[in-house]
Amino acid sequence: MPAGGIVWLFRDELFHPFGDVRACEGSDMQLPGVIRAGGASIPAGAHDIHYFTRNGSAEVTFMSGQIPDYLHRAGILPDGEPLFDEKYGSKAVADDEIDLPDGLCGSPLRGPVWIYHSTSATGSSVNVMVERSPTVNDNFRSPARVVVTYKLP
Repeated sequence: MPAGGIVWLFRDELFHPFGDVRACEGSDMQLPGVIRAGGASIPAGAHDIHYFTRNGSAEVTFMSGQIPDYLHRAGILPDGEPLFDEKYGSKAVADDEIDLPDGLCGSPLRGPVWIYHSTSATGSSVNVMVERSPTVNDNFRSPARVVVTYKLP
């Protein structure tokens, strides 16, 4: 088999940290197959998943149509509370594209964006940015891009 064929067979392992296509360049720790971002596993069926790890912190981005369920399971938004309650988050300034945090690869967020701020049971901070619907004021895009930033256990 020519050398080019061997490189093609192992291209994902050669060009991604840890051989994980979800890992962004420069990540210093591999995340497990099922990513628990901010205290809960990301939604089943999530796609376009990427992560960046550095110095004990992780940033994970993914697309999903199950964002309210994820926010409730992670304890970021209590059950029964409105999705956009300012007690739990705030609107981002930009209404157009918002770049992902430095190091995190993937598509940018599309505005408007809502940012949730939460503290886990262990006292660590969790921030979640989610794309809001540009037409339906009290809902997310479907699917919505999400960025979760948290400390690794």
